[in-house]
Amino acid sequence: MNKPKSDPFPGFSVQPVVTCDQIKFQMIDAPYRQITEVPEYLFSDIRPDDLVLDVGANIGAFCLRAARFSPHVTAVEPVTADLLEENVRLNHADVRIIRGALGTGKPAEIFWDGYRLLSPTYTLGKLIGMAGGCDFLKCDCEGAEWLIQPRDLDGIRRIEMELHIPPISAPPNPALLDYIWDKYTFSLDRSPVYSPFGVMGILHATLK
Repeated sequence: MNKPKSDPFPGFSVQPVVTCDQIKFQMIDAPYRQITEVPEYLFSDIRPDDLVLDVGANIGAFCLRAARFSPHVTAVEPVTADLLEENVRLNHADVRIIRGALGTGKPAEIFWDGYRLLSPTYTLGKLIGMAGGCDFLKCDCEGAEWLIQPRDLDGIRRIEMELHIPPISAPPNPALLDYIWDKYTFSLDRSPVYSPFGVMGILHATLK
């Protein structure tokens, strides 16, 4: 006799969604945004052997699509990790999940649409080590990108990153901007698909 499957989201109404490109999502009636489409990011140049790191994966909109290009994808998410894990399972995707956030390495309070929790954080260098390397970095972490040490970008071929300004984040880190200016060819899309207050734009960068 088969045991009934336990409810992974007790107390929440679950809504299945299938996108036009056939990505399956489970969404719940939680107060925070659950993102299923990421047209602001460019990633058709992901190579089959690329090590892809998705920082701020939400429920999987980027990493699930990236996994169609490369079987070496690691997703980092502090808030919606349970939903992310379920969506990875639904899509039979090769995605490893790290429960946590980009930061200094010390636990930090994470805020997302009025929801907050205390989460472990990791430096970008630590996350890259946990992932086994990084050739393609996607980063959307609500201002924590300015905590990245420039040396941690060494060797990353491609970057797709949402950049923030106060009040969402601390002021931009000049050292990080100087490093990207020196090492990458890039463009900055200042008109993202959604434009919450505090978004500078989307960085598209390729190592020179």
